[in-house]
Parts: sequence; C-alpha cells; structure tokens
Amino acid sequence: MTSDAVESEQALVAQARQGSEAAIRRLIKANNQRLFRVARGVLRNDGEAEDVVQATYVKAFTHLDTFRGESQFSTWLTRIALNDALGRMRKRRVTTELTALDAATEADAGLALLFPISLVPLPADSEADRTEMRKLLEHAIDELPEAFRLVFILRDIEGLSAAEAGSQLDIKAETVKTRLHRARQLLRAALERQIAGGFAEVFPFDGARCDNMADRVIAAISAG
Repeated sequence: MTSDAVESEQALVAQARQGSEAAIRRLIKANNQRLFRVARGVLRNDGEAEDVVQATYVKAFTHLDTFRGESQFSTWLTRIALNDALGRMRKRRVTTELTALDAATEADAGLALLFPISLVPLPADSEADRTEMRKLLEHAIDELPEAFRLVFILRDIEGLSAAEAGSQLDIKAETVKTRLHRARQLLRAALERQIAGGFAEVFPFDGARCDNMADRVIAAISAG
C-alpha cells in the first residue's frame, strides 16, 4: 500500500470513528476482495466466506476503539477475518497439523525450486475460456492443504510480502517462502501443465455482491 493510500485509509478510519456511513462504505469496498479470499481460503465455501466477511466488518466497526493504529486498518481486518474463519473451521474439523506439513515442505523445497510455476497472463481466446480456466485454478487452489493454501492466497493472489503474510499467519517469513514454493509445486502437479497467472481474477467478490455487503453491514450495525 502506497503512502497516499495509507493516509487515505487513516483518514477514512478517523471519519468512521465519527460515525460516517460514507467512510464505512468506502473502507468496506476497499477490503472486500482480500477478506473474502482469505476467508474462502480457509473455508472453501462462498456462503460461509461471505458470512465471515460481514461478521468481520460488524465486529470491526462496532469496536473501532480497540484499533490502535499500530498496523494498517486492512491488516487488522484481515486478522479478524482469518481468526473468525479458522474458528469456524475448528468447529467443523480438527485443524491441520502445521508442524507435520512444515517437515514435509522443507524436504521438498529444493525440488520446488527446480520447477517454478510460470506466472504469465492467461492465453484465453474468449471470456468463456477465461472463466473455465479460472474455475480450474480455483478448484486446484481449494485442494491445497490449508497451510499452503493460505500462504498462496496471501502471497500470489493478494500480493503481500513474505513478512506481511507471516505476520498474518504467525509464522516466520522463511516458512512462508517454503510453503509458497510447495504450494506452487502442488498446483503445477494438479493442473498437469503450465498454468497461467490470472490470479487477480480468482475468487471474485465484485459487482452486486461487493455493493450489497456495505448495505448489510450498515444495517447490522444500526440494528445493534
């Protein structure tokens, strides 16, 4: 995030503290995509992920006094969404043992470096082709083990640095890098061919879905 964007975010947060509905709506629209992708990365279900996004906003905007500004507001929101999603997942099943995954990951890290994923634009001839490719990629991402899936989403889809992703997941930047290599290797194997990097288009949360989220959050805050 650029310095201008950070300043704009800080200004919007300050306005939201004063009860500005317009500022809340702008903050929601700015963060919808990342929160949805992170939540879906954990839950692998659109409906549940959308519930997490709404719950995250309601919790954040009704407890803005707990936001100290020690990190970016978007980072704070992402942490809330991630914790909520992981909490829901724990109720559904036992959380994947990350230590065991790390051991396997480190052993395969060298192989992963020999077969890096190609991050080039999708060579789709039509919108239908692009949609089909996106679905194929989304399915492959869904099949990744949770530890790798979250790192892949934060790094390759959302564009966070290794340090930023590590901060979100409470792991070392070196572990993020190792898991990312493994995630890419697993995706390559799953797709059985060189995949394209139209990652900006996966798990979309735009259009009416994006616009309606602000209305729902405002209604929930007002009702509370």
